[in-house]
Amino acid sequence: MLHGFGRYGLGAAHGWAWLTWAGPIALIVFWALFVVAMILLIVYLIRHGRGYAPDSTAMAILRERYAKGEIAKEEFEEKRKDLM
Repeated sequence: MLHGFGRYGLGAAHGWAWLTWAGPIALIVFWALFVVAMILLIVYLIRHGRGYAPDSTAMAILRERYAKGEIAKEEFEEKRKDLM
């Protein structure tokens, strides 16, 4: 028998003692990453879903033509509604 180390040598939980604090921390990190991943997935699906066009090329050209004065406000509004 090893003196000073008890019946099980170095102790039953000697090699696993880090799990007493690492387990809860790992669980918190896991859920935090899971929540962040879900938020990013939702944002991605919203942005790349049907009907989402942040600034399509046609709309950019239309805005540029309106800004240059090539088209009137009425024509701009009509074409903008067509593009939406």
